[in-house]
Amino acid sequence: MNIAKLYSIFLEFPNVCTDTRKITKDCIFFALKGDNFNGNKFAFDALKKGAKYAVIDEKKYADSNSYLLVGDVLKTLQELAKHHRNESSAKVISLTGSNGKTTTKELINCVLSKKYKTIATVGNLNNHIGVPLTLLSIKPETEIAIVEMGANHQKEIEFLCGIAQPDFGYITNFGKAHLEGFGGELGVIKGKSELYDYLLSNNQNVFLNADDPIQLEKLGRHIKKIGFSKDNHEFYRIEFLEANPFVQIKIEDLTINSQLIGSYNFTNCAAAVLMGKYFGVPLEAVKEAIESYAPANNRSQILNKNGHSVILDAYNANPTSMKAALDNFQTMEGKNKIAFLGDMFELGITAKIEHQNIADLAAEHDLNDVYLIGENFNGIKTSLKTFESFDSVADYLKNNPLKEKAALLIKGSRGMALERLLDII
Repeated sequence: MNIAKLYSIFLEFPNVCTDTRKITKDCIFFALKGDNFNGNKFAFDALKKGAKYAVIDEKKYADSNSYLLVGDVLKTLQELAKHHRNESSAKVISLTGSNGKTTTKELINCVLSKKYKTIATVGNLNNHIGVPLTLLSIKPETEIAIVEMGANHQKEIEFLCGIAQPDFGYITNFGKAHLEGFGGELGVIKGKSELYDYLLSNNQNVFLNADDPIQLEKLGRHIKKIGFSKDNHEFYRIEFLEANPFVQIKIEDLTINSQLIGSYNFTNCAAAVLMGKYFGVPLEAVKEAIESYAPANNRSQILNKNGHSVILDAYNANPTSMKAALDNFQTMEGKNKIAFLGDMFELGITAKIEHQNIADLAAEHDLNDVYLIGENFNGIKTSLKTFESFDSVADYLKNNPLKEKAALLIKGSRGMALERLLDII
């Protein structure tokens, strides 16, 4: 089946699903494949649960007109998304970066939705499947689509740009994330900058943090760049006031009090402010949007648990974000501070030295106690407490509970699932 024919069906039934557990009535089910599953085998179940059509790529499963046979389901999903994006009048803002992508995307959406009809990437569905699904959620009335792009190797952002074809772009930062896949820090910069490469080659608009020398250098003399800065008057000035613990910023004569902790969240807020300014959102509405946004899903949440004040930042971690979290924790008020730090994944041959660096940094800070959790942390030299697994630290805490109320930092890569500590402390 060609894309034109499939698109005519999509316009009649504009809901797409790839998971039989989330089937909605009259949706189109795309039978994707993975290393350990074959979506073709679930196509019948999808139709039985209410899907109107099932897109499959194995002929033996097609036994009625409800099955749409294509050469490759994933490629078809991506081509359909690209076709839909080209047919839509919505402006597309794409963003990537090592840290802060999802928070920044949510803030941008909050701000721009004050004036425009927007859609944005759901959660962190930002890969070769998530980006097409986001684009296919664009409705006829959508004016702006905010598309998050994730990557763990080079050429991935380039590929996603080919599908989304953004009108605007923003890179949050370049940090020590996915070093194994990118081949080191220079590889990270090169890979994330593929968004810049697309925008510049297509003479599109770029938003930037003008206080980041890498971003300034990469964009050079590109005319269509719109930036924010703390003190460079060539760009829109946004002042960082404090983060104690919540980020407070000032734009023109207006102070914004966010619900985001840590100075590292200043640039995330600033990017949303900048885009609001560019797209003509009234500053009072920008203020209201940012102040109303509260982090969730284990991302820099502040919680109270059994009298402890907890910073739960257990969604993801890399050396850059871990250092920022520790430095911020150091500056926060409180006499009794305890950090629970979990392994950082996808660091390749740099894993040992990066975990050693974080352990050394934690030891230098004025913290009452530090728990290092995971195989990587357990294999370094340190005087701090180390545990080879979550189960081992859980057993330790059950036998040695925290005696005094404390400020706690919980941070680690997603695979560590350190939010489970909340059930123990």
